[in-house]
Amino acid sequence: MNISLRLENIEKNYRAVKALDGVTLNFEGGKTIALLGINGAGKTTLLRIIAGLETQDKGNVFFNNNKIDGARLRQISTLVFQRTAMFNRSVYDNLAFGLKIRGKQVTEIKEEINQALHAVGLRDFEKRKAKKISGGEQQRVSLARAFLLNPKILLLDEPTANLDPNSATIIEKAIMDKAKDDRIIILATHNLGQAKRLANELVHIYEGKIIENASPQEFFNNPRSEITRKLINGELEF
Repeated sequence: MNISLRLENIEKNYRAVKALDGVTLNFEGGKTIALLGINGAGKTTLLRIIAGLETQDKGNVFFNNNKIDGARLRQISTLVFQRTAMFNRSVYDNLAFGLKIRGKQVTEIKEEINQALHAVGLRDFEKRKAKKISGGEQQRVSLARAFLLNPKILLLDEPTANLDPNSATIIEKAIMDKAKDDRIIILATHNLGQAKRLANELVHIYEGKIIENASPQEFFNNPRSEITRKLINGELEF
């Protein structure tokens, strides 16, 4: 049976700002979900709650029908940020850090790193200084690092924003390859074309509320919400 994640009536406030307002969503393993919305809509806040990095003010999160807290979410999910952070070490050392903490042996670590770098088109990058490679290459290293942790829930915040076309294409292919496994992939993106290419389901968030939740075909061809229609036609400012 596929894994499942449910968000039920999630609310999150930052002082006077309501970032999320009664969000209820269901996610299934083996699917990729794209979160769409203008800046400040609540996409990143939602990702951070699912990653266990933020705690909702109201509502509950369920994994496989069991209520789950932030500590447990951090064990099963990984969030790849839009701006990645690298240790001032080699690419190999950046990737090996999490595996060493998990107690994996050196030979196993080397093999897994080779596979992860191959998946993101960075074979033979092990010895390069992580802070010296390009921004697109750093983002691909960050994605490889997430792959190595093998999370049940992979969260991506604008994974190809401001990247060169080659890096963006490689990252999209790597995401599609991982989507074949029984995991949940949730990505926040402003790129409507990317959402259409990668996602099985599109979720439009506006002012902290779910405005639309549909398949790509229904979302683009028959949006129920006028706000979604404006988003598709480029009439909402990002």
